[in-house]
Amino acid sequence: MSVLNGPREELRRILFQGHPEWVHSEGDRLKLGDGRTIAEAEATYLPPCDPTKILCIHLNYESRRVEFKAPTIETPTYFQKPTTALNSHRGSLCRPAGRKYLNYEGEVAVIIGKPMRNIGRAEAWNYIAGFAPANDVGCQDFRDTDAGSMLRVKGMDGFCPIGPGIVRGVDVRDSTLKTYINGKVVQNGNVSEMLFPIDYILADLCRYITLLPGDVILSGTPKNSRPMNVGDTVEVEVSGIGRLMNNVVEAPAAANQVGHQGSDTDSVRRVALGSDWVRPEAR
Repeated sequence: MSVLNGPREELRRILFQGHPEWVHSEGDRLKLGDGRTIAEAEATYLPPCDPTKILCIHLNYESRRVEFKAPTIETPTYFQKPTTALNSHRGSLCRPAGRKYLNYEGEVAVIIGKPMRNIGRAEAWNYIAGFAPANDVGCQDFRDTDAGSMLRVKGMDGFCPIGPGIVRGVDVRDSTLKTYINGKVVQNGNVSEMLFPIDYILADLCRYITLLPGDVILSGTPKNSRPMNVGDTVEVEVSGIGRLMNNVVEAPAAANQVGHQGSDTDSVRRVALGSDWVRPEAR
């Protein structure tokens, strides 16, 4: 059965009495496999997948393309996040001390369900375990380094929260994605706005890269990615799928002054502030 059809099913993973447990959501309770339940509000969440890789598309919503005045895109480009970037529902997002531009990017995460290699678009949906809200967090202060790979921008520890769970039985193509900061909607986009649909992305990637169970594909963000502040609560909601919540905290600066130290240049601000950025000649 396709991930898009059938009854809605959701699996979450929590830390319970010192070890991970898969649970089902039953209102304000979570039910363990042995029948015990705990209050959802008391749960400590874990990421709902164990990926061997996290693959991300660069620019995939028409509203974001227009915001950046980018030309028509003929074919997508991708980057990777390290698996150490994984984070969970209610996990903390750490902004290193001295950094200014810690941006949210609400996205739909696609979690692979079985090995996928050289599979066409028509069959791609049958290889998906489910979907989850995700936040492709980026420290844009490092935008001036890594030659577009985004390794330090998007790859810091905890910069890929996913959850609360994995959902199947919902046609995500009809979903709406919203990001909230302290309860206020700051991003709002329909999944149907994607320049390259989920089935296209999967078929493209698996031509030469084997996608394995648990692997995560981040499918892009709509316009209005902006910096978060320490103390903010950020939530990403995908209609029919769920709502992911994280809090922004400050972490110490790096102990060693080696390598690129971050910057606050026009090229950094142009991405971090999007359409709020004012070109130097217009200031």
